[in-house]
Amino acid sequence: ICLPASCSVWIAEAQTEFKRVAEENVTLPCHHRLGLLEQGSLDIEWLLHVSETVQKAVITYSGGHVYDDLNEEQKGRVSFTSNFLAGDASLQIISLQSSDAGKYICKVKNAGQYEWARITLKVIEKPSKPKCWLEGELLEGKDLSLQCRSGSGTAPISYRWQRLSEDEERAEHLPPTSRVNISNPGQVLLKNLTQMSTGLYQCVATNEAGQESCVVQVTVQQAQNIGMIAGAVCGVVVGLCLLLLVVRLTIRRKEKKRYEEEEAPNEIREDAEAPKAHLVKPSSSSSGSRSSRSGSSSTRSTANSASRSQRTLSTEATPHLTPPQYGQKEPEGREAEPKKVDYNNLVKMGATLVMVPAQSRAFQTV
Repeated sequence: ICLPASCSVWIAEAQTEFKRVAEENVTLPCHHRLGLLEQGSLDIEWLLHVSETVQKAVITYSGGHVYDDLNEEQKGRVSFTSNFLAGDASLQIISLQSSDAGKYICKVKNAGQYEWARITLKVIEKPSKPKCWLEGELLEGKDLSLQCRSGSGTAPISYRWQRLSEDEERAEHLPPTSRVNISNPGQVLLKNLTQMSTGLYQCVATNEAGQESCVVQVTVQQAQNIGMIAGAVCGVVVGLCLLLLVVRLTIRRKEKKRYEEEEAPNEIREDAEAPKAHLVKPSSSSSGSRSSRSGSSSTRSTANSASRSQRTLSTEATPHLTPPQYGQKEPEGREAEPKKVDYNNLVKMGATLVMVPAQSRAFQTV
């Protein structure tokens, strides 16, 4: 038994629980009566028990100084609320985080006497904005599953699906054919879809800290509309293929034509055979000579006409060249000389003068 005069320790213990939402502020109370004893020996210490074996210092007062940067996670967010020397050593934490949750102990020591308080702090987070999505076919007569899930938030989180009006001002009941998955409230099954199932659907995720929601659009399509859309898409694809084919054929035709035009001048053509020269025998008739001479160039006939006329006249003027007798035989191996024709007589008879080129006469025997 400790007598009042000999007792040096007085204990005051209080234990409470606080529950706050993340990002809010909280004040954890701690009051003492030891500040009036000796000002210089007063010590105050706030500790956070993360687990049974791990604890962290939050803020302390010792030797006339305050130390509030002992914990990196809470640095700049913790402080004493008022005059801790006079007896109020309450702790204030701003912008609460989930890591701030745990058991806090306030210890006050002065002149051999101690006081402390135990406080449990719970930090809850409201659900994050959930994600909504659809699973299934948006066709009449099919089944569709509505899915909803929040990525973070303090459990338990409840989910509720509801249908919104066209102006999104009021919530409506789900279609009668809808079924909620008991084991997964975030899932709702819409069975046997009809045109009446079309609309906006909202999922609300809720816990004790608050709620968030998301919205998804459901548009049920008729089967025949799907067939028409598929046919239209196929028609567009076929049309594009035909257009590409026509363009390709046109390009190939132009390339082929250009290739032929470029190759035409390079073709090797065989030259025509040069005309062969024919000797004119003296025994040939005068008409044959004239026909062969007529094929010659008129230009060369004009140039050699004067010399040919002079040779013809000189032949007629020679008195000792007389035509051979018809009865006289020519020696073998030699052809008879052609009979000379009176030039003037031919002219009188209406014969036409024909110019014989000099190169043709060069083959005649005089």
